[in-house]
Amino acid sequence: MTEIFYDADADLSIIQGKKVAIVGYGSQGHAHAQNLRDSGVEVVIALKDGSKSTQKAQDEGFEVKNVADATAWADLIMILAPDQHQRGIYADSIQPNLTAGKTLAFAHGFNVRFGYIDAPKDVDVILIAPKAPGHTVRREFVAGRGIPDIIAVENDASGNAWATALSYAKAIGGTRAGVIKTTFTEETETDLFGEQAVLCGGMSHLVQAGFETLTEAGYQPQIAYFEVLHELKLIVDLMWEGGIAKQRWSISDTAEFGDYVSGPRVVDANVKAHMKDILTDIQTGAFAKRFIEDQDAGAPEFLALRAKEQEHPIEATGKELRALFAWTKTDDDYTEGNAAR
Repeated sequence: MTEIFYDADADLSIIQGKKVAIVGYGSQGHAHAQNLRDSGVEVVIALKDGSKSTQKAQDEGFEVKNVADATAWADLIMILAPDQHQRGIYADSIQPNLTAGKTLAFAHGFNVRFGYIDAPKDVDVILIAPKAPGHTVRREFVAGRGIPDIIAVENDASGNAWATALSYAKAIGGTRAGVIKTTFTEETETDLFGEQAVLCGGMSHLVQAGFETLTEAGYQPQIAYFEVLHELKLIVDLMWEGGIAKQRWSISDTAEFGDYVSGPRVVDANVKAHMKDILTDIQTGAFAKRFIEDQDAGAPEFLALRAKEQEHPIEATGKELRALFAWTKTDDDYTEGNAAR
């Protein structure tokens, strides 16, 4: 049975009594750090020497230490560096300074689930994962709301790891919305599957295929862009608000009927079979191995795939259209050339 926790279930004083080091000051790092500080927690930012994020963190009022010094100082170390860099940071700067009684925390279980980080048995290992980008985590907290979190415990050396995870979640605003109990394995495998099969891989390639189908049939690329990409946000917002049922209730009868009769022709049994293959690659560690080995080699496959996808005709069409319409003048999320996270 799903367990969900709210503000009354969490003791904020637990995390307020700990010194917290946030490793990384990117999308999630800045949000966690600022929300924790606003909740009365002592926070230091842990960055490698010479990091370009140092000045930003200092400008926003944080003390910055190198990772080794921050780990030695802190009671709880939250690792928010990219997955492919966590193993090296941990081995070089965290593990040598990770003494008994400390807490090692993550917002994604990738490195623990696939064995790239193996913490000592006398250290608590916990996970607190807000289900939104960092800027949204921060914005909702400032507005007095919160983003749902999921929490997990891989190792409970102290006997208080769950309470610490809940306290941390409360400090960043998660318990305002609701916090779901999970495991490192469940969080990692479902997160990777969702990204690859639906949210990122599935969605982007579905959009590209739709665009190609329309333009190859002679329709204007600008019209195709609006029909298969631009309007996607409107549909997703409806689904986010009230599930698939609200989306179907909100659209025209023509669109709803087309959903029922044509959707299964696109997402058929073969698609689900491929999804199962994707899930198997995740569960067995095959995807993690491929990703990490590629990153260790300098990311040749990753960079080649990125370059190839950036050359898809829908990108040129979209860039042209977004430059012409007023919505791009006010939406901070349209950040040309910036990385996704």
